[in-house]
Amino acid sequence: MFKKILIANRGEIACRVIKTARKMGIATVAVYSEADKGSLHVELADEGVCIGPAASKESYLVMDKIIAACKQTGAEAVHPGYGFLSENAEFSRRLEEEGIVFIGPKHYSVGKMGDKIESKKLAMDAGVNTIPGHNEAISGPDEAVEIARKIGYPVMIKASAGGGGKGLRVAYDDKEAHEGFAACVNEARNSFGDDRVFIEKFVVEPRHIEIQVLGDAHGNTVYLHERECSIQRRHQKVIEEAPSPFIDPATRKAMGEQAVALAKAVNYESAGTVEFVVGADKSFYFLEMNTRLQVEHPVTENITGIDLVEQMIRVAAGEKLSFKQEDIKLDGWSMECRINAEDPFRGFLPSTGRLVKFQPPAEGDGVRVDTGVHEGGEISMFYDSMIAKLIVHGTDRQDAIRRMRDALNAFVIRGISSNIPFQAALLQHPRFCSGNFNTGFIAEEYPDGFDVSMVPYEDPALLAAVATFARMRYIERAVQIEGQLAGHGRKVSSEWVVVMGNKHYALTSQPIEGGLAVTHEGKTYNIVSNWVFGELLFTGTVNGAPINLQIERRGLRYRISHFGLQVEPIVMTVRAAYLLSLMPEKLPPDMSKFLLSPMPGLLREIAVTEGQEVKAGEKLAVIEAMKMENLLRAEQDGKVKSIVATPGASLAVDEVIIEFE
Repeated sequence: MFKKILIANRGEIACRVIKTARKMGIATVAVYSEADKGSLHVELADEGVCIGPAASKESYLVMDKIIAACKQTGAEAVHPGYGFLSENAEFSRRLEEEGIVFIGPKHYSVGKMGDKIESKKLAMDAGVNTIPGHNEAISGPDEAVEIARKIGYPVMIKASAGGGGKGLRVAYDDKEAHEGFAACVNEARNSFGDDRVFIEKFVVEPRHIEIQVLGDAHGNTVYLHERECSIQRRHQKVIEEAPSPFIDPATRKAMGEQAVALAKAVNYESAGTVEFVVGADKSFYFLEMNTRLQVEHPVTENITGIDLVEQMIRVAAGEKLSFKQEDIKLDGWSMECRINAEDPFRGFLPSTGRLVKFQPPAEGDGVRVDTGVHEGGEISMFYDSMIAKLIVHGTDRQDAIRRMRDALNAFVIRGISSNIPFQAALLQHPRFCSGNFNTGFIAEEYPDGFDVSMVPYEDPALLAAVATFARMRYIERAVQIEGQLAGHGRKVSSEWVVVMGNKHYALTSQPIEGGLAVTHEGKTYNIVSNWVFGELLFTGTVNGAPINLQIERRGLRYRISHFGLQVEPIVMTVRAAYLLSLMPEKLPPDMSKFLLSPMPGLLREIAVTEGQEVKAGEKLAVIEAMKMENLLRAEQDGKVKSIVATPGASLAVDEVIIEFE
């Protein structure tokens, strides 16, 4: 067994590998960019080596620097994690030439299956059903349009070396095919250093289901059941689960055996994933093979009890698999939510900055948190948007959903926006809860984006009652201040008006043991909690049932987050509410004459000039954030008055880019 390994990655996956290596008694080396100097993976590792500036292409993607770090520290093996160089056959080969073990498949397997064009050809030669498409690299946008027409729209334009939604576009017409090709080429070149692109038919209403395989150097290969990955937004997975609510045992066995056959065809050694698109009739077609550890591997670990990182290390060290196919169990149900730094209420735009508060739910009792950040750390614009992975394990699917809802309620993040409200809303959606969904689920159910009105919540008066509880705790603290004049102490009302959105809730309150009884329209909420004013997490009971939510005072308001719903009620006396009703409404300023940056990011391009007439839908600018290019288009016809920002500038949220006449 290795004495020391180097992790050629960052963030949560680097921390994940360090955790298993430590369990196995193996020393670890972290590599890091200048931007990651204070990162969690550097703190956790036994040694750290700086390998360059923040940009990936100058640090994490430079093979020479990683090989030099191995030699400098005496690391015998390299675990690549996912992304970066994890599926780069040249990197695997160069490590082997240097006498350093690659903790992953051999370079010839990576070369054959890590390349989407070559892997599809190999699958076809092996008799595996594949989706119709053009498997050769495409030379330009005009050829892309011509091929797309032959296949028939819609088509999927994909980077050969792509992954994680990078270098991937769906086109429904010639214009989208032309623009999508250019965007894919640029993203692929920047993210993977490989700008080859191919096209295949886009299967309407598909499910994305993948099989985890594991092989050793002694000819043993097994599958560890399936993962359901159909809940996707813009082709990036949002929620994954294992097993799939759609797959029956016969289909599971057929898909698993086909995945194993494909792995054996390339002498696959290590953990890998064979992805399939599955039709409504349970017919399945090979999509691609990921020759690395997947982001969503924890759900498989939960239902099988097998540590995949440990198995990768053992296989790389030459050990045989210690179990056979018949030994692999299927225990309960597991789900994973990807917690990303993005604002679901602003079109899921990236959110970068300082993690002022980061308090994940307590681990244990079926809850696991994989993360590479800590409180006070920074979410950088240079890397992807993942903050953490929240994983739960339940006895069945409904139990897993319940545990995930509770865990999301307890996940405190401040300083940046996260997609937790959206995740919570998904977990309450009837289609999700029934298991009746496909990869188009989010686009179908949230076609115009996501807002508060889309969060199901049966009893908003409960939140008004909790806000009243918080207000009373604040008053209780205030009346304890020393030095108050005798006879002038504060008189605390028992009648309240809570203004929440456009609705007013008339409430009365009465102290009870350990809390407060709040009544609204004849319904009483007996709230019992030891919550202290200032704590972000509110735990207690309401009428005997446990409750778990987040609450904080923001000026006169109380921001409450519960099951994805975010409200900001104001708790007032009856008199104050009456006076407020007499105040004039303050209207927001008119910003329609400006193009504002919707996110923090790098201004890559200005597509218009001063004095130019523009039409609605016309391209105005391109902003790059978290390795993704974002096109900004005109919302209405107009004329450009002035260009305020210059290409290459780092923009803040709502910074002016263009002013219109």
